[in-house]
Amino acid sequence: MVPPVQVSPLIKLGRYSALVLGMAYGAKRYSYLKPRAEEDRRVAAEEKKRLDELKRIERELAESDTILK
Repeated sequence: MVPPVQVSPLIKLGRYSALVLGMAYGAKRYSYLKPRAEEDRRVAAEEKKRLDELKRIERELAESDTILK
């Protein structure tokens, strides 16, 4: 095997700087998107609850209509 090449300290600094900046950007982006996603989930849950209630009412009406037919 070939012995490993000595990496320049400037290249190492650039790599670790990019890593730290990427982590900072990810944390900032996550804190920006998290409240929006929670709101979307809350709205979706309310919509599902409303649709389930409508389906339940429709089912009850369908069952009660059999007597009138």
